[in-house]
Parts: sequence; C-alpha cells; structure tokens
Amino acid sequence: MNSASVARITRVAIVTGAAQGIGLAIALELYSEGFDVVLSDLKAKEGKLNSVTSQIYDTQDDQEDGRGQGGKRVGRLLAITADVSVEDEVKGLIDKVVAELGGVDVMVANAGISLLKPLEEVTTPEWDKMMAVNVRGTFLCYKYAAEQMIKQGRGGRILGACSIAGKKGMPEVAAYCTSKFAIRGLTQSAALEWGKYGITVNAYAPGPIDTDFLAQFDEYFTNKSGAPKGSWSESLKQTTSTGTLGTPQDVANLVSYLVSRGAKFVTGQSINVDGGGVFD
Repeated sequence: MNSASVARITRVAIVTGAAQGIGLAIALELYSEGFDVVLSDLKAKEGKLNSVTSQIYDTQDDQEDGRGQGGKRVGRLLAITADVSVEDEVKGLIDKVVAELGGVDVMVANAGISLLKPLEEVTTPEWDKMMAVNVRGTFLCYKYAAEQMIKQGRGGRILGACSIAGKKGMPEVAAYCTSKFAIRGLTQSAALEWGKYGITVNAYAPGPIDTDFLAQFDEYFTNKSGAPKGSWSESLKQTTSTGTLGTPQDVANLVSYLVSRGAKFVTGQSINVDGGGVFD
C-alpha cells in the first residue's frame, strides 16, 4: 500500500449550510468521528464559518495527541464558501475540496431556505428562489459529488435535507413543502442510478427541531395570531410522541449512521427525525 492510499483512510465530508443549526451540528459530529470536514455556506456567512473552525482548532490544540473527546482522532476542518444554487460555485467547491483534501467521500446537501406565506400571495420570483436553493442546489451537490465519487471508484455517501414538510402538505408553506417533496424524488432516483458505484443516497426529514430556523416559523405564526412569542414552537411538542422538540444533534446522530460503512444497505430513504410525529 502506497503512502497516498494510507492517507485516504481518513474520509472527507462536505456539509453545506454549515454555518449554524443542523448543518453545523452535522459537521461537528462528523469531525469528532475523524472525518476531514468541509463546512460550506454563503459568502455572507464566511465569518461564522471561520469562527467555528478557529474555535475547534483552539480546542484541539489544548488536547493531547490531536485527539477529540473520548480519544477519537479528529481530522482536518476547512471552511469554503459557495452558493449551492450557482452551478459554477458548486463545481468550484468540489474542485477545491479535492485539491485540498484529496477527494470526496460524503456529501451532505443541507443548505436550504424557507418561505412562509399563503400560496396565493407567493410571487413567481419567490417561488423560483425557493426552487433554486432547495431543489437545484441539492441537485447540483448530488451531481458533482457523485461525479467525483464515481471517478474515485470507492463509493460514497450522499445525503439531502428533506423535512416532514416533504411528507405532508402544510398551510402557508406550500413552496417549501414542494421543494422538500422534490428532494425525496431526487434522492430515490439518484439512489437507483448510483447504487452500482457503491454510492448510497438518502435524506433526513426533521420535524420540530429547536433551531433559529424553527424560530422563524414561530415568529411568523405568533405575529399572525397575536399569541405570545415562543408559544407556536411550544405547541409543537404536542405533535410528537415524545412530547419534546428535537435538537440539531438528534439529526446529526442519524446522519452519522447513514454515512457509516454499516449503512451500506440503506439507500433511497427519506428518514423522519421528528419524535414520532409523522409515520410513513
């Protein structure tokens, strides 16, 4: 085995939308497990990305032998900005990762936006932006990650961000629901096409997760109803079997399994992480 093969024992993961919330939790979980991780987000969030990487490396420097909590080795951590809705930027992201880290083994297409508005009030530009980020952005991440994985010839793991809003329609989030339903179809089709290359393609479908993203929904619905701020999010606990909201780490834990070698026979799935609120 040559030195290059030895170096490739560490797998490389890209996480988009990684400056905060679920994306950040996923990136940090994979990093703690020894992956080389690339955190990617919009140029406007470059400061957040750099802050995260600096804090992590500062913590790592304080630990013996470059190992994380529990003695796990920790890999390299890079911040690379990209707008997933722009094809050249996604291609550039993949090229930079390959140049810096030698390849791509995991792509987590987490980046996404929401739109809260009655369907009849949604403008065509708003609709197009939603589809550009959530659907085209996921497609581009899947496509260019898969091209690289096929070229490498060692398989890979691709994941997209679905939602329980991709399992059932919801009022005043029609554009968002539509985009998340599309992720399921894309994921299933990609899984069928790329399985022969040893690439699995899955999606995670969060329910009520306690994040700033959920807070946007709470602000919209409480402002509209006049209810106290936070009451809408609190009411979601009643929609789960556990009686709780989830955390970003709950989603990161599922992703950790889906990118593992043990999940090689799981593909084409959009798996709920919602405390038992939606069953399908």
